[in-house]
Amino acid sequence: MQVSLPYGKTEKTFNIPDEQSVGILVPPVHSEKPVIGRFGSEIVREAMAHPIGTPRLSELAVGKKNVVLIASDHTRPVPSRDIIPLMLAEIREGNPEAEVTILVATGCHRETTEAELRAKFGDEIFDRERIVVHDCDDEANLVELGTLPSGAPARINRLAYEADLLVAEGFIEPHFFAGFSGGRKSVLPGVAARLTVLGNHCSEFIADPKARTGILDGNPIHEDMLWAARHAKLAYIVNVILDEKKQTRFAFAGDCVEAHRAGCEKLRSLCGVKAVPADIVITSNGGYPLDQNIYQAVKGMTGAEPCVRPGGVIIMLAASEDGNGGEAFYHQLADEPDIEKTLALFMSRGRDETVPDQWQTQIFIRVLQRADVVYVSEAPDDIVRDFHMIPAHTPEEALAIAEEIVKKRGITTPDILVIPDGVGVLVEE
Repeated sequence: MQVSLPYGKTEKTFNIPDEQSVGILVPPVHSEKPVIGRFGSEIVREAMAHPIGTPRLSELAVGKKNVVLIASDHTRPVPSRDIIPLMLAEIREGNPEAEVTILVATGCHRETTEAELRAKFGDEIFDRERIVVHDCDDEANLVELGTLPSGAPARINRLAYEADLLVAEGFIEPHFFAGFSGGRKSVLPGVAARLTVLGNHCSEFIADPKARTGILDGNPIHEDMLWAARHAKLAYIVNVILDEKKQTRFAFAGDCVEAHRAGCEKLRSLCGVKAVPADIVITSNGGYPLDQNIYQAVKGMTGAEPCVRPGGVIIMLAASEDGNGGEAFYHQLADEPDIEKTLALFMSRGRDETVPDQWQTQIFIRVLQRADVVYVSEAPDDIVRDFHMIPAHTPEEALAIAEEIVKKRGITTPDILVIPDGVGVLVEE
């Protein structure tokens, strides 16, 4: 059996013996056929014409001079060209004199470059509109909202805080500790201070059994995020659901809670699959842009986590052309050979003692405790080894390494499962 997985902007193909294959986990959304004649922007336009829980955006914009539109950054495959022009048009229909700022929600990521902004929005919007990239460490442009349920100070970008009308674009996918992406995440972590993000991502919350993919109710990380969105007065969102080609298939507009919840429930019906146990699980981060670095690739690994048998192997494909994705993340794993010792250190820290990237390392350690990881990427081999993984560069090499590992554990003919997009699937254990 041949199966291809996304890798950067290309694919890599595995040849798996039929007798060893236990299946391919592909969420139903990937087999959804587009309606003939309906394109991404038309799907968004229809959703905006029937907002959930709010009036139309044009009505909300009446009398609002200072409008801030939170947009996703370079690490997210949000089809902004389907969304932003329609949102801008409706805002100006309601108030032609509105002063609109597009605020790029980088969270704690690096600054989005001009080239990335032009690729995301198009030259016309880049040249015409005021675009500001959020900086989580720019204290002069951060404003206090109050105290999150986690106890962390809630600070957000001054532009968002001072807006007469705050709106956001985004997309909804399974999220490995917030339950789902989209909605309230535009504010926290999107335009929040680093200290606020650290408090929300504390070890206690990350370890909570409800801080998992597909769970919103009772999820302490989600509850923090929701508090921040409400207190920031996020009035309206447009969130989309994408297929495997990163094309818009469904859109939800309106209230940041109601529209987001509707989108999450739709996605649950489209991406939920039952876990299939296997000795070797092959997966990816869905290709570009989510597989630009090792940091982001942890998300795809958690898609394989419920399926791989303890002591098995995850083969992870992520081009990682941007390297490790975070110096703190790198050193937390590279500088200490004992991952159990690192985890114990994290768990000893209080909510106000969280350090950058700790949450990603904590989740990654959880994966490594369950399985070995063979990492197919463009990253240097020594960097991959520093992350306690085994480097590989071709599907054949990766499979040979994985089979040798399980063979040493007494498994001569391992079961092999493929999850083409570990980020886009909701695996039910």
